[in-house]
Amino acid sequence: DARLIYPISDSPWVSPVYCVPKKGGFTVVKNEKNELIPTRLVIGWRVCIDYRKLNEATRKDYFPFPFMDQMLERLAGNEYYCFLDGFSGYFQIPIDPRDQEKTTFTCPYGTFTYRRIPFGLCNAPGTFPRCMLAIFHDMAEKTMEAFMDDFSVFGNSFETCLSRLDKMLQRCEDTILCLHWEKSHFMVKEGIVLDHKISRNG
Repeated sequence: DARLIYPISDSPWVSPVYCVPKKGGFTVVKNEKNELIPTRLVIGWRVCIDYRKLNEATRKDYFPFPFMDQMLERLAGNEYYCFLDGFSGYFQIPIDPRDQEKTTFTCPYGTFTYRRIPFGLCNAPGTFPRCMLAIFHDMAEKTMEAFMDDFSVFGNSFETCLSRLDKMLQRCEDTILCLHWEKSHFMVKEGIVLDHKISRNG
């Protein structure tokens, strides 16, 4: 229904699928020596595609990530913040139709290829910030910060932050960039960015 993949009859680029355990919290179990051992719980399974062969053949894109210390410095010292979370990050970036067949994978239900960037491609981490910078080029480092699919809008007054948020959301609407509302926080005085607490005080 999401139209992320479509069936394909043949491709020279076919990658295998495998499942890995999705781990959650910890529990304690006894081993054969009756010792208590902390163990991570398996809470489900994640389907992964092994793109190692494709990644070996791919010319690498070394698009730089923002410097974390500079980004945190720009964020610190503001009165109001909005923290927004991108919805299904990579899946929002379309793949050029000529390159889609390279993402082909096989599973018990057939052979499929992606319309949008899946996890596992070596250039996905570089492509995503390049796209975000293209979308928010006039706002980045001035009225907002973007680190992968985490967005921070800031302002020294309620009205300024609200105005900047409005402009950012309009740009998201114009470019069909979806946000995860349940994980977003609006008009707050502090928050956590890249494991650092930021606020008016720093």
